Amino acid sequence: MKQHLIAARELIVPPQGHAHGPLPPMLLGLTVVTGVVDAFSYLELGHVLVANMTGNVVFLGFSVGRAPGFVWWALLLAVVVFLMGAVSGGRLHTHLGAHRGRHLFGAVATQLVLITAAWVAAVVIDHPYRGWGLAVLIVFLAAGLGLQNATARALAVPDLTTTVLTLTLTGIAADSAAAGGSGSKLGRRVIPVAAMFLGAAIGAALVVHDHGAAALAVAVILLAGITVFAYRAARSTEAWTSKP
Repeated sequence: MKQHLIAARELIVPPQGHAHGPLPPMLLGLTVVTGVVDAFSYLELGHVLVANMTGNVVFLGFSVGRAPGFVWWALLLAVVVFLMGAVSGGRLHTHLGAHRGRHLFGAVATQLVLITAAWVAAVVIDHPYRGWGLAVLIVFLAAGLGLQNATARALAVPDLTTTVLTLTLTGIAADSAAAGGSGSKLGRRVIPVAAMFLGAAIGAALVVHDHGAAALAVAVILLAGITVFAYRAARSTEAWTSKP
């Protein structure tokens, strides 16, 4: 148990000389953002997920099968725009990927602009969101989360994809001693799960109390804080800035 607690602490507050420098806590922050934004999108935008595309593909199948409560064009739009955001993230990696701090700063600063635009749109567009208003929100949010997902993938910090927990949860079980594995790494793997849970709980609590736009405001505040820390990381010359 002690080693799990140490691993969890090092993920939240990396020690000096850590192989990934300050990236882990910033990626954990982005994981919280994912939970908040997906709570808003699922509960306010007609069961559309802007961060987790597996769900959208399944929901699109539900819609084709005539299941009620799903808007096929909104789900398809989210997938297409997410892919466009991921393409942008890939291009950003091509230009800034040699320095992981600069890469993350460029990505989160761009994402901050997109999510801020979504927050403004959520405030000014009539609620409930339908038609063009629904499309505008999906475009801004899915583009931002596609960019985030591509960035986390390129930074390659283990167990910190920021949007997908399936492999993390699988690793906890499949690598455990009970499964004959070398170790579940429970300490470091349970933290991103908790971060996603926390973000989703905050987002859902705000939405169900008719404060949907406030949920996006929380995401904006979190992204602004991460951007400040990423700016400092962008100026670093330490070894972690090069991809291992």
